[in-house]
Amino acid sequence: MATAAARDERREERDRLKSEAQARQQEQERVEAEAAAWQDAAAVAARAETEAREKADSLIARVITDETARKADRDQRYANRKARQQ
Repeated sequence: MATAAARDERREERDRLKSEAQARQQEQERVEAEAAAWQDAAAVAARAETEAREKADSLIARVITDETARKADRDQRYANRKARQQ
């Protein structure tokens, strides 16, 4: 009788340890999944920031190009006017 009770106690202890280990494993997997989600979100944010910066740089370059072309046209008109006056 005492042997059976000891055997039952050992089985209960093994089951308890197994369930604790399983709970720790599940918690670890949850933490890893959460970390991966945060990392993915950070990568998406960084990509969006890079794309926004590139778009802004492109817009600035286009404005500079347009301004340069406008000034070149103005200078050409001024040179033509000076040539006609002489």
